[in-house]
Amino acid sequence: MTPATIFVGEFFGTAILILFGGGVCAAVTLNRSKAHGAGWTAITLGWGFGVMSGAYMALPLSGGHLNPAVTLGLAIDSGDWATVPVYIAAQILGAMAGAALVWLAYLGQFGASDGPFLGIFSTEPEVRHPVQNLLTEAIGTFALVFVVVATGQNDGLAMSGTGVLIVALLVVGIGLSLGGPTGYAINPARDLGPRIVHQLLPLRGKGGSDWGYAWIPIVGPLVGGLAGGALGSAVYAMV
Repeated sequence: MTPATIFVGEFFGTAILILFGGGVCAAVTLNRSKAHGAGWTAITLGWGFGVMSGAYMALPLSGGHLNPAVTLGLAIDSGDWATVPVYIAAQILGAMAGAALVWLAYLGQFGASDGPFLGIFSTEPEVRHPVQNLLTEAIGTFALVFVVVATGQNDGLAMSGTGVLIVALLVVGIGLSLGGPTGYAINPARDLGPRIVHQLLPLRGKGGSDWGYAWIPIVGPLVGGLAGGALGSAVYAMV
């Protein structure tokens, strides 16, 4: 994998992830959407399908990380840090592109709905408690990266469709089990990129972008990803 293929894979893969994930949030939230009110299960499935679709697309080009926390966790496991900046830059830019596409796809529904709209783009806690919110994000991302590292121990599984499917179902499980408190960002790019787009979009009544909270879905997943990568590497080094 070259820096160019990594950038292309991560940019388009993350854009697809956000297009599906942000798209299901818009579908469930906005008035005049046929999926309005479909609920949390629909949201978790939409994000899981987004991970699956984006990762399948990116897999042969970049390995399909789509998440800075996954990239850092895998770098700890492999010791390869040289391309980490390329991965993260592509993921954030791809997330911004995906969020812009969600806005375009639901332009009429945004116009027919009352804001605020931040929850379509980025996460918000149900109970604002920074320590708990940070811990929730770290725990969810730890579970994600630990299993990703475990999957990567089998080279045939890691670079196969089955490996992608396992991770996509894992994301659905995290959403169903651990997503209630914060909306389970578990991915700094997934939260930061769309939050920037929300800040920039000319949406009537969109509300604030809540930058005071924005550090939590960045720091929490990074801490959880580093911990999951470190523990996973240590555990499977014994094999």
